[in-house]
Amino acid sequence: MAVSQSNEELVSQHLDALAAAAREAVSAAPVVYEWGHRLAAVFAAGGKLLACGNGGSAAEAQHLTGELLGRFRHERRPLPAIALTADSSAVTAIVNDYGAEELFARQMHAYGRRGDVLVALSTSGTSPNVIAAAKAGLDLGVTVWALTGPAPNPLAALSDSAIAVDAPTVATVQEIHLSLVHALCIALDEALQVPAW
Repeated sequence: MAVSQSNEELVSQHLDALAAAAREAVSAAPVVYEWGHRLAAVFAAGGKLLACGNGGSAAEAQHLTGELLGRFRHERRPLPAIALTADSSAVTAIVNDYGAEELFARQMHAYGRRGDVLVALSTSGTSPNVIAAAKAGLDLGVTVWALTGPAPNPLAALSDSAIAVDAPTVATVQEIHLSLVHALCIALDEALQVPAW
C-alpha cells in the first residue's frame, strides 16, 4: 500500500525538527559534562540521585535511574538512584490521600537528603508536582537539575541548573531529553573512571 506524500512529509518534518533540536542541544554539552562530574562526586560522598516527571518524562526518569542501577556502556558498580514515578502502590496512595501535586514532594521528604541530586523532567516546565518536588528538594539541601521545554519556565527558573530544550513539539523535547540523559550517563562514566567494582 502506497503511503501518501502528505504522510511522508509529516514524518520528514518531524525528523527535520528533531535534527534541528539536536544541533541546538549541542550547546548544552558543557552543562551535561559538569553534571556528570558533579554526580560522580555525589556518589563518591554517599549521595544518591532522584528523578521525577509525568507521562513520557516519567519514563525518562525511570530510564535514567535504570542506566545508573544497571550500566550504560561499561561495567561498573551499581549507583544509588530512585525514580519517584516507579512505585505504583506509593504513587496511587499519595495521589489518593494528598492529591497529584504532592506526589513527588512527599517522596522527596522521605528520600531526599542534603547532598543528593534531583533530576526533574518537565516538557512544559510548568508541571505543578514536579515544581513542588524541586521546591521540596531545595528546602532539604538537594541539588536540583531540570530538563525542560522552552524557557522561560518556572521549573528552570527555580532549579540550581537547567537545560531548556527549544523544540516545536512535546515529542521532540522528550526525544532530546532522552539524548541528554544518555549524554549525562556518558559524562558520569567518564568522571567515575572505574570500569568495574
